Amino acid sequence: MTKKTQPKSGSEIFVPLNMLKKSPHNVRKTGHTAAEIEGLAASIAANGMLQNLVVEPERDGEGRETGHYFVTIGEGRRLAQLLRVKRRQIKKTDLIRCVLDTEHDAHEISLAENVIRLSMHPADEFDAFALLHNEKGMAADDIAARFGVTPAVVKQRLKLAAVSPALMALYREGGMSLEQVMAFTLTNDHARQQEVWQGLGWDKGADAIRRALTEGQVDADDRRARFVGPDAYLAAGGVITRDLFDDENGGYFADPGLLDRLVLSRLEQEAQAVRAEGWAWVMVTPEFDFRATSAMRRVYPSEPELSAKAQRRMEKQEAEYRELETVADNEPMTEAMKARVDRLEAEMEALRGQPVYGPADIAAGGAFVSLGYDGGVRVERGFIRKEDEAPAAQRREREPEPSEGREGSAALPERLVAQLTAQRTAALREAVASRPDIAFIAVVHAFVASTFYFGNRVSCLDVTVRTVYLSGHAAGIDESPQGRACSDRQAELAKLLPAEVEDLWDALLGFTQEQLMRLLAHCAALTFDAVVRPGSTSSPPLKHAEALSQAVSLDMAAHWQPTAANHLGRVTKAAIVEAVREGVSEEAAAQLADLKKPAMAEAAERLLADKGWLPQVLRLTQKASARMLAA
Repeated sequence: MTKKTQPKSGSEIFVPLNMLKKSPHNVRKTGHTAAEIEGLAASIAANGMLQNLVVEPERDGEGRETGHYFVTIGEGRRLAQLLRVKRRQIKKTDLIRCVLDTEHDAHEISLAENVIRLSMHPADEFDAFALLHNEKGMAADDIAARFGVTPAVVKQRLKLAAVSPALMALYREGGMSLEQVMAFTLTNDHARQQEVWQGLGWDKGADAIRRALTEGQVDADDRRARFVGPDAYLAAGGVITRDLFDDENGGYFADPGLLDRLVLSRLEQEAQAVRAEGWAWVMVTPEFDFRATSAMRRVYPSEPELSAKAQRRMEKQEAEYRELETVADNEPMTEAMKARVDRLEAEMEALRGQPVYGPADIAAGGAFVSLGYDGGVRVERGFIRKEDEAPAAQRREREPEPSEGREGSAALPERLVAQLTAQRTAALREAVASRPDIAFIAVVHAFVASTFYFGNRVSCLDVTVRTVYLSGHAAGIDESPQGRACSDRQAELAKLLPAEVEDLWDALLGFTQEQLMRLLAHCAALTFDAVVRPGSTSSPPLKHAEALSQAVSLDMAAHWQPTAANHLGRVTKAAIVEAVREGVSEEAAAQLADLKKPAMAEAAERLLADKGWLPQVLRLTQKASARMLAA
């Protein structure tokens, strides 16, 4: 018998798959991901094992070979082949081509194999995928299966390969980032891509590229786009442009006109349910504007009247709720107590029921259906127009007013009546002046009557309260967070008030000081007018507005940020540069100098974001700023 020849180090050998093991010297301590193994398995199935495994023989404690081999290089490929065994694509005894290495340190060559490797440039990968697709006719799904990636990844690579060759060459040379290349996939028009790149000036970031390519289009985050939704927009023939960053809900709606028509159509559908409630009229408008309601009286829903049994139940629950509140003020509440509070709140809410409008109010009144600030439907109900007031006034039967006073006055000369009532007015002034609490209620009464009950002059105080509508000066302001907060507060306060202005005085006499203060503050706030109109100059009212701003330490940076739409695009280039110089730095301002105005405004918007910069007209005076710092 001749002795079997031992293969030399560096020889190519074939080892059954089930005789290969993971090497204890492999430097990879973090295992391959399932996706990586899937990709290797797909590649091996399509193209075979392109690289040999590097192995060393396993030895027992006495140095004898066991017949197994440790895989020093190629553990991922070994695992991929095992996955193919599991899928019954090959057998576990199939021979795997390996290179035997017994001369080099296994740990070191494992490290070298993982560290010293050069990946192909991504652009080469894009082109290679495109060649398979365009010249060899392979579908994206087939390419994905061969390389163990998802079809979406293949489609992204193909989209990247379609970017202008001139821009791709710049990317290969390091003059452009992958993120910038990805931004250009919003369009397949090479001329447009190159035009945008050349016209961007100093700011050639991915966001700037997207803005330039989608100018005039509507972002998917716009409330109109969220309201209509991509499915309805696409079904109507609209086009959504997306880049490789966008998910299925992202992108840009390319046809703003179509989107606006779909908004109105959808609002009209939503209005059908409001009309079914029985309102005399329902108006559909893209945006709710309080100016349209300035000459209308508004009514609000009231809680339904409880039966005697329900009222007793409510009183019992309220008493228990107050007891639990008292306990909570003095000691921590147990979980059982917290659960009981939640149940009580739910039960009391169910007993109260949903507030309802009176049948007469519905018959005479109307509603507005518009697009809300958050992209939902906004419905404002309970507006009664002047021409509909007559039937609305008949909903309440009033008792005849006493006639004695009128008869007594009629029996006297008019000049004498004026003289006598002047005396009464003088006495009333002194009496009320000695009762600040009543004087306060009288002022609140005058304010509330004018603010909540349109067209009614019922106060004997000669106080004029006029709500100032701001939407004529700033479109969309009623849908801003501040505008919605104001309208929500008005609706909340209105629930406290009686339906008829004649009942208002008696109702206010029963209000707490806190309730009266809230009403007064709200009514007074609606009268503020600090708008500087074209051609106007500094005036006592504007100076008073400045003093009020100081008193409440108003910081407009918390409510407003400069954008191309609201400020930067509407001032001179010099003003834009000065804003960036003040808000950011001299260096940042210098970078804007050569840009055209639209690009300059957009770049300044990004630079000034969250910097707290304000134009001079929105800043507090130095005196006010010092007071805020001291506070």
